[in-house]
Amino acid sequence: MAENKIPRATAKRLPIYYRYLTILHDSNVERISSNKFADAIQVDSATIRRDFSYFGALGKRGYGYDVENLLDFFKRILNEDRLTNVALVGVGNFGQALLNFNFHRDSNVRISAAFDTKERMINTIQNGVPVYSYDELVQQLRDQQIKVVILTVPSKVAQEVCDNAIKGGAEGILNFTQVRLSIPDNVTVQNVDLTNELQTLIYFIEHYIK
Repeated sequence: MAENKIPRATAKRLPIYYRYLTILHDSNVERISSNKFADAIQVDSATIRRDFSYFGALGKRGYGYDVENLLDFFKRILNEDRLTNVALVGVGNFGQALLNFNFHRDSNVRISAAFDTKERMINTIQNGVPVYSYDELVQQLRDQQIKVVILTVPSKVAQEVCDNAIKGGAEGILNFTQVRLSIPDNVTVQNVDLTNELQTLIYFIEHYIK
């Protein structure tokens, strides 16, 4: 990997590239052109080639990109050695599903604290994760030095929760709500649109699975 710091916009696209390379690999696709890759993830091919150029020669002219090699490359970039603790805000049905998944078993990410407003959830342990009152969000994020927060809350309170998470020192927000959050320049938000994810998956099924 190049030593120079890559642009912020490029860094935000790396997980997207990795995710769809994984889909390709699981579908036994061996290589892909930047144009086909662009069609699938809705990022223009020139941007993809520019992003990849920051890491050296990852593809071959006239051949495209070797899916397995590219997947291994991005896996090394995205999987850091240190464990990252993450907070979850909103322990409803979807939030509990994320707790059940137990990120720490399969990656370098672990949900170490959860927050909710429901009395029956507060001060309980869910799948090994302590659930705190939402009122403690700011202080607990500071005390535990948690920099990444997952939002699975109702859309009407999403911006308020985001603001409080930032007050607590959050630098990254994984947003599962439909609200497009307003954030300062020093905070990054990754919006997860499940409808878009399904549409992309369907595209791969129709174009790459025989």
